[in-house]
Amino acid sequence: MPIFKSSQPPIEMPWHLPVWTWLFDSEYSPLRNNRPEEIKGFTNAITKEHLSYTDLKTHTTHLSTALVKKYGLQQGQAVALFSPNTVWYPCAMFGTLRAGGVVSGASPAYNVEEMTYALRTAEAKFLFTVPGSMAVAAAAAKDAGIPQSHVFLLEGKMDGFTTMADLLEEGKSYGSAGQVEPFQLPAGKRNSDVCGFLSFSSGTTGLPKAVMIAHSNVIAQCLQIQQISPDTLRRILAVLPLFHITGLVHQLHLPVLLNANVYMLPSFTMDAMLATVQEYKLEEMLLVPPILIRMVRDDKTLAKYDLSSIKRFSSGAAPLSAEILDLLKKKFPGTGFKQGYGMTESCSCITAHPPDKYDYKYAARVGTVVASTEVKIVDPQTGKECGLNEPGEIWARGPQIVMGYLNNRRATEETFDKDGFLHTGDIGQMDEEGLITITDRLKEMIKVKGIGVAPAELEDLLLGHPDVEDVAVLGIADEYSGERPKAYVVLQQSKRSQPEVVAKSLIKYVQDKKVRHKWITEVEIVDEIPKSPSGKILRRVLRDMSKSGKKGIVVKDERERARL
Repeated sequence: MPIFKSSQPPIEMPWHLPVWTWLFDSEYSPLRNNRPEEIKGFTNAITKEHLSYTDLKTHTTHLSTALVKKYGLQQGQAVALFSPNTVWYPCAMFGTLRAGGVVSGASPAYNVEEMTYALRTAEAKFLFTVPGSMAVAAAAAKDAGIPQSHVFLLEGKMDGFTTMADLLEEGKSYGSAGQVEPFQLPAGKRNSDVCGFLSFSSGTTGLPKAVMIAHSNVIAQCLQIQQISPDTLRRILAVLPLFHITGLVHQLHLPVLLNANVYMLPSFTMDAMLATVQEYKLEEMLLVPPILIRMVRDDKTLAKYDLSSIKRFSSGAAPLSAEILDLLKKKFPGTGFKQGYGMTESCSCITAHPPDKYDYKYAARVGTVVASTEVKIVDPQTGKECGLNEPGEIWARGPQIVMGYLNNRRATEETFDKDGFLHTGDIGQMDEEGLITITDRLKEMIKVKGIGVAPAELEDLLLGHPDVEDVAVLGIADEYSGERPKAYVVLQQSKRSQPEVVAKSLIKYVQDKKVRHKWITEVEIVDEIPKSPSGKILRRVLRDMSKSGKKGIVVKDERERARL
């Protein structure tokens, strides 16, 4: 019964510490291990506003005191954060944690309906936002039963709303002796028993679920990643949204542990990001595939900046094609590449590339198993545990695996088994070098006459075709085969005048390269492939488009009716 274990030394978990104490008032804290002038912090890369970790300790003390003493925040109550990236986001987050509250992040792109759902699901009692998001925030708060007096501004001012500055003054007014004590774990509890965060999973089916992340999950993941982070990583780019699990761990918690400075971009533009890399001589860029893909194809913008400080690129959240990795290597010779594989339910990484695997030859794989973590690969058809180079569903167990879904026992029991393994829903395999390759999502596998066809395999093939800008492959019903693959294709600009001709050539291209059951039955030319902010293809949106009758130009394989 093969269980693949990490080759990294196990982490030593401080099970007795909640997050705030761990980072700001324990032997792990950079405040104890560095001279005052060496303490880093969060910097707004555009406005240059800076909040050091020393200031943050003071501010979060005052904030927690105001929330508890004036507003009645109780331990275990949820505080929602609904904002783009700002240096005051970590202040609200750590202030909530210090008071024993639960931090619930939400995408600043949510509309009123989505935000109301998030607030109700999290049972949020308070909400922090910014002026630019207030129209949605105020309406959602009202719908969710949160009074206006509990809706706060992280920055800026608006009539009728309490600001972060007001809250800090309020907390400070109680004097040093009047500050509330930092949250401590209840008697007999470990930090794995106490939820610190709610993060909404991007579930491919149904409404998003609130993932319960324990204090221990974030601590464990930070220690796992610290172990494989280069000692030189002391300046960190925060362009990814802070509400996302990657932002939560790698841009908000890990930098404090490392005493690394974080350079935050409030909103993404290619120019602002590259100017930040140039100005602060950043050595690593942590990005998601949509940004990486845009960047490597934007020669004009790249040429404007000195990016010679970059030593490596880091990616996650969705797969990158071999074509893009090859372009990256050519555009930035001498750099390395690393990626992590995981999900909200694993509090970020199950696997990641250690420093000795930064070479591009490892880039298509998602790294080795992180410390104190075990992985099983299980055949979804038979339940058999797979050996090396045998594909199956990835199961993972370790201290970063989360508590489950809030108020959703059925979904929790479907995803987390009684032995503590998270069933990821991803298909992959382990090789002799200890590296995992992800081949597809279990739920997205196309069944052609009972044979599984991975959409990602066909997407990678088509992305390598010079006429294709972007692609998504889905299964469509077929009375003879059960399902057949269909490709939704965005053509390169220069080829858009002849869509039918190109579509026919793509059908032939797949036939020339792949076994018959993987042939594409039709191609639909579309203007764009719908994707989540982190780059995951929203296949549900494509299916809904088809059901509603919205169609691009569709070309079917006429010859293929000679039965499979």
